[in-house]
Amino acid sequence: MKKIVVLGAGLVGNVIARDLAKDPEIEVTVADINQKALDFLKSNFNIQGIKADLSNTENLKKIIADFDLVVGAVPGFMGYQTLKTVIEEGKDIVDISFFDEDPFSLSELAKEKGVTAVIDCGVAPGLSNIILGYVNNIMEKVESFLCYVGGLPVIRTWPYEYKAPFSPIDVIEEYTRPARFVENGKVVVKPALSDPELLEFEGIGTLEAFNTDGLRTLLKTMPHIPNLKEKTLRYPGHIEKMKILRETGFFGKEDIEIKGVKIKPIDLTTKLLFKEWKLSPGEEDYTIMEIEVEGKHENKIVQHRYYLLDKYDKQEQMISMARTTGFTCSIIANLVVKGKYAPKTLVPPELIGENHEVFEILINELEKRNVCFKTTVRELKIRNN
Repeated sequence: MKKIVVLGAGLVGNVIARDLAKDPEIEVTVADINQKALDFLKSNFNIQGIKADLSNTENLKKIIADFDLVVGAVPGFMGYQTLKTVIEEGKDIVDISFFDEDPFSLSELAKEKGVTAVIDCGVAPGLSNIILGYVNNIMEKVESFLCYVGGLPVIRTWPYEYKAPFSPIDVIEEYTRPARFVENGKVVVKPALSDPELLEFEGIGTLEAFNTDGLRTLLKTMPHIPNLKEKTLRYPGHIEKMKILRETGFFGKEDIEIKGVKIKPIDLTTKLLFKEWKLSPGEEDYTIMEIEVEGKHENKIVQHRYYLLDKYDKQEQMISMARTTGFTCSIIANLVVKGKYAPKTLVPPELIGENHEVFEILINELEKRNVCFKTTVRELKIRNN
């Protein structure tokens, strides 16, 4: 029996734990400070719970001591330190947290400790990187990667027409962190929310796309690809609303004083948006992702297109963004804990895609969970600029 501890019982950690617990060879425990979330998992899915403040390093070390694998599903601001502590303790980890720090700074530590540390193992970054890693490995030369991705509520509710499956603070980071992408072999940096596009998507209609800093590890691992870009999708009008909040200072991280009380604007904004952006029980959402990888193969210009439109699971009462993120993580975690994929180093998700056997297992297992891509491969008569 393999023992896995999932750090975080939020919407995504919940799904990861539930999916792993379906395997009779795995015993799952979840650690979180939210006792209500732990009670839900224990009473409904026979998943054990540990109530703890995971930001406390000593607590974390004690919690992970007896487990074969750790799954990191903590908020982004805790992600790097949590990952570092787990690696220092010599524990394998599959992580989905989206943190600012450079994960490659932990590469040597992972090798030294003999640890498999899979990072960014969600949907985007995560599944999108894995697909690029696979296509990059089967084509002679990849010349461009373009990913459009977003998670949205089915019902558009004023004023934001948006709901967040993650902590609002992690979403706000997408709107404030400068966006990096690669154009003609050079890294370009632009403000988040820049370069808006209105696009039509099958089964959805019109959405707007904008730059966010989603490439992450691809900037280092895929230097041979001259064009790399990821853009986030929202309902039309969202960009303008977020720009107004950002430029007015509502996302500010420096203290301001109000009637003798010091407060960070972002703390207030996050508190207010939590209510507005929280998905209600049973509220339906969807995840949409379109990936286009173009390049040369057998003297032709070829495009590989992957299209995903995943929706809320009514039967399991699982939101789509948690499904697509959580299942990617749980499937890889299952392979790691059983020794079927275990490179003893830091592993960005695109390297998973280079292992064709693991890639096929992942895609097949996602299909079993009704997360299905429409894929096409076509020859392009004229190369895109």
